[in-house]
Amino acid sequence: MGLWGLPAEKAGRAGGLQPTLVMLELALLAFSLSFHGRTWPYDTAFVSVMPGASVVFDAVDGPAGKYTFETKDGTAVQTAARRWKWTAPDRPGTYELKVDGPGATVKVHAFVLMPATRVQNGTLNGYRIGAYPAARGAVYRPPPGFIELTRENEDTKVSPHFELKQFLCKQEPVKQYPKYLLLEEPLLLKLEAVLARVRTLGFKADTLYVMSGYRTPLYNKALGDVAYSMHQWGSAADVFVDTHTKGQMDDLNKDRRVDVDDARFLYDEIDAMLMMSMFKRLEGGLGYYPATSAHPPFVHIDARGTRARWGG
Repeated sequence: MGLWGLPAEKAGRAGGLQPTLVMLELALLAFSLSFHGRTWPYDTAFVSVMPGASVVFDAVDGPAGKYTFETKDGTAVQTAARRWKWTAPDRPGTYELKVDGPGATVKVHAFVLMPATRVQNGTLNGYRIGAYPAARGAVYRPPPGFIELTRENEDTKVSPHFELKQFLCKQEPVKQYPKYLLLEEPLLLKLEAVLARVRTLGFKADTLYVMSGYRTPLYNKALGDVAYSMHQWGSAADVFVDTHTKGQMDDLNKDRRVDVDDARFLYDEIDAMLMMSMFKRLEGGLGYYPATSAHPPFVHIDARGTRARWGG
């Protein structure tokens, strides 16, 4: 089976962007893991959960055989041949889960959140967060908790090509620990698909450079961004392709210049990819921006769930 449960041969006819190569670059497993209503076709995933809450995991699209769920933390109950209900520990932290199946293993890094009720005067354990805007609709609500980032877990993989620390807010002081952030699962699924597309274009990128991931409301206000920026909910990332790890966008369109046209090139490729049927579930916001004295050109990607486009 292919991405999002589509048969690979059907996915190969879903659009004109070399979909077969896209599928290969995504390194799909013999089976996928489904939880929180989303399917992860990778060997590395992450989940955020409140203390003591439960998550149901399903192994899907795989061959017949034995499937097992392993963890040293929390409790796991098997409720069907390929289904398990995991109840998180009461203590916030980072925990590892593992699902073994025929020919593949999926590791899930589970972040048990620090409850937002522990935020006092906009500060959590010495880390300044600020105040979230008033709730607006189902999406824009103050978060129930935050991922705690420490020196020990900052390198944790949240997907095959991205680490937790890449999404940390850029606010000062940089050397302060613990730090706190939000990160939504749909954003990582989208970023992995975008990276796969970049690699099929011939750019040997190990990851995307995340210029801005999570922003605390305090930092977002200091930047002068809109009050309901998706960055504050861990659902947005400003990224560019940087295969030489120089903090600079690559010359994607091969015109021997690095400018807004390279951001537009990446924007166009992502936009076309999202028109393919197998990527419809990744739809969201997409915008491109020119360079300034503070940053190179970049593309904004978010997982708001509805189509939005801008740039210039």
